[in-house]
This record gives sequence, structure tokens and C-alpha cells, in this order.
Amino acid sequence: MAERVYCLYRGKDQESILMQKNACHDFTEKKGWNIVGEEQEIGVSGYKVSADDRDKLQLIKKYAEQGKFDILLVFMFDRLGRKSDETPFVVEWFTKKGVRVWSVQEGEQRFESHTD
Repeated sequence: MAERVYCLYRGKDQESILMQKNACHDFTEKKGWNIVGEEQEIGVSGYKVSADDRDKLQLIKKYAEQGKFDILLVFMFDRLGRKSDETPFVVEWFTKKGVRVWSVQEGEQRFESHTD
């Protein structure tokens, strides 16, 4: 069975979003994965806006809790956020829910110990 993938795109403009979307679609096609959903955040700062205040990220978390997908895919991990004291915990939250977190550019992010 092919993996069910949810994609998150975040960028300053539609051109940036389109580039990320194309890269994620190419990546999933090569892996044989199925995209089951996509969200985009245009003009939302991953540094200035807390993960708790990002509506699209909260929606994706809700879907993760409902078991709607197996993998969260972003172009780069900084699309999840840019706060060093917050973003790793966002990734960890998904992995604890059984969702694998992947980046097109950086591969899979794993949490095997508290030092990861």
C-alpha cells in the first residue's frame, strides 16, 4: 500500500509555493507515495508566528490525530518553523502520533532519543 502524504507549503508568495509544490509532487511520484492533502501558508512567518497560532499547521495536526495520513512532507524543515525552541517539538509531536516527517531537501527527520 502506498504511503498517504500530507504536504505543507509556506512561502512569501505564490511563486515560492508553486516551486515547493512542484518539488513535493516530483518527490512523492518518485517514492510511489500518494498525496492525500495539501495546505499552503503565504506570508506567514515561521519565526514570528507561533506554531500554535498557525491555522494550517493546527489543521494538519487535527488530521494527524484522525489518522488521515502517514507522512508529513515539506520542501525543507524550516517550512515547519524557524524557532529553535519550538520547531523540533512540532516534528516530535507528529512522530509521536505515528506520522513520519520528511523534507524533499533533507530526508526524513527521526527522533530516536532526546538529543535528536
